[in-house]
Amino acid sequence: MSYLLLLPHIRIENANAVAGLTWGFPAITHFLGYVHALSRKVSQTHAVRLSGCAVIAHEHQVHAHTSGREYLFALTRNPLTKEGRTASFNEEGRMHLTVSLLVQCEGTIPNGKYGMAALVEHLNQLCPGQKLAGGSIVSMREPQIFYTPTDAPQWRKILWRLMPGFALCDRSEWLKEHHGQLREVSPDSTLLDAWLDFSTQKFQAGEAETKDGLVPWHYQPKPMPGYLVPLMCGFQRVSRLYAPGEVANTRDSSVPFAFVEAVYGVGEWRGLHRISDVQALFWRYQTSETGYFCAAQPVSEDYPVNDDDDSK
Repeated sequence: MSYLLLLPHIRIENANAVAGLTWGFPAITHFLGYVHALSRKVSQTHAVRLSGCAVIAHEHQVHAHTSGREYLFALTRNPLTKEGRTASFNEEGRMHLTVSLLVQCEGTIPNGKYGMAALVEHLNQLCPGQKLAGGSIVSMREPQIFYTPTDAPQWRKILWRLMPGFALCDRSEWLKEHHGQLREVSPDSTLLDAWLDFSTQKFQAGEAETKDGLVPWHYQPKPMPGYLVPLMCGFQRVSRLYAPGEVANTRDSSVPFAFVEAVYGVGEWRGLHRISDVQALFWRYQTSETGYFCAAQPVSEDYPVNDDDDSK
């Protein structure tokens, strides 16, 4: 039997705001890693397994300041060295955020609502004790467990509990589509060129319209509409697989080791009132011989029109 686990309004402080080449929100790998660690602990006492995870953002505050042209992270002041000098450190971007996680739960929960209540009590003890995106969970509302809805009205009732909020959707298929369009114009275009069209702000110079020779600059919209953001969505192996203990100073010398690089994609923040296919919200691991990636189903473009929303 399948269930739906809702971890509502998790307040996280000092989470990691940098994800590879991107910044502003933790990578999707952080949230799937949190759910995976939680699943390993829960499965020891309950006959359930957590799999897909949907991320809904309610609030975020990046610790950064701007002069109007660029952003700088607000860094902590570390103690001086014994020589009285400023100690060297790695720049770290931090942020506060509030998110809700909607997690698919597979297995069997015995004793009906009493078994669900026992699992909720167990999750109340486990969830705050885990780090999420390198930050500390300072508060969260009580978890809720539902039987997996079978129709659209039941799904909407669950999504209404999370409003106002924005869900993170996978738009990596647009990256492939845009790359194909670029190659028709310039055969040497790479996926990096296509990804930069989604992740950067671009301006193009126009023709001089005044006698003083001033040139107007025009903003170039992104290839597709929507609140699109660059994502770090996994890791790709860039070396051979080393035997356990062959590479020194690894985190765990009992497992094989490989050097990896980050894999990037494109995501979209979409308001919950514009969600027509809930299954497209659930991110899952996709593993291969050379790495692992986080992906979700393509998003349906038909926006829901609910005639009974105002009456129920």
